[in-house]
Amino acid sequence: MELLSGLFGDLQQALFEGLVQPLLFHAGLGNRIEDGFRATGWLLVGLLQIAFMLTVLRALERWRPVEPVIDRAAVRTDIVYTLIHRLGLFRVLLFFTLDPLWDGLFGTLRLWGLPPWSLDGVWPGVSDIAWVSFLMYLLLFDALDYAIHRAQHRVGWWWQLHALHHSQRQMTLWSDNRNHLLDDLLRDSLFVGVALAVGVAPGQFIAIVACMQLVESLSHANVRLSFGSWGSRLLVSPQFHRRHHAVGVGHEAHGPGSLGGCNFAVLFPLWDVLCRSASFGGPDLPTGLRDQQPGPGQRDYGRGFWSQQWLGLKRLAGRA
Repeated sequence: MELLSGLFGDLQQALFEGLVQPLLFHAGLGNRIEDGFRATGWLLVGLLQIAFMLTVLRALERWRPVEPVIDRAAVRTDIVYTLIHRLGLFRVLLFFTLDPLWDGLFGTLRLWGLPPWSLDGVWPGVSDIAWVSFLMYLLLFDALDYAIHRAQHRVGWWWQLHALHHSQRQMTLWSDNRNHLLDDLLRDSLFVGVALAVGVAPGQFIAIVACMQLVESLSHANVRLSFGSWGSRLLVSPQFHRRHHAVGVGHEAHGPGSLGGCNFAVLFPLWDVLCRSASFGGPDLPTGLRDQQPGPGQRDYGRGFWSQQWLGLKRLAGRA
């Protein structure tokens, strides 16, 4: 892990000095050097992720696709979402909106004598080992993501935003980031707040998010792949997560209009097993939402990026 961390640091430094730092000085933002270096880390992670997606995950989709991709325009829209998130554009939005608020809040708490609680101190000695510390934080943030995901499906107004993610009827490796920006803003603000509260190091936080994003890209991929009876209970597989997106199963499992669903876990199905929301096995079913089907009450979720964002706001306001 130290070797990988060192290699990543060298690449981050080279990318920062060769590209980001000159751009900051050219734009008159020389006072943002530290923030620019941190942003370079997110940019590098995104570039590495996209390279992995285009090679390994794309090869898996060609190997054993669940279904032929017919609606390529919808997939191209998903690629736009992926580029916005993985290349750091969404992080820039957070930097100018929520990050200053969180920094100010925790700065005030420190002045009051309330420093952040450190998860590393829970298991003295053992948690000082790099991979143990990483696994502890990974479990914590995966449990948090499970709780957020359950809320996205059970809280009515939040579902109106999250429904955009489930409206994709051609799931591919690009589908993970197909979310309403306000939905992502809420989720990521909770992630950043918890990260500051438990004292996770910035570099470790980037690694945790990158790991979760890669597994999410795999779980959304158009590949007929299960990890077997035991493996599927250890790590979320494409088959396990596809059931979460299945029409009438992954969301409206208890009938039209009812909030519910199954298989909410991002990394570890453990949380679904403990909370009795797991559904293993079963055939590969069509993905999407029941109210997208032709007939009375059919709902439009939009085709392009901007129409999907606008319709999400209208659903939130009860006008779509």
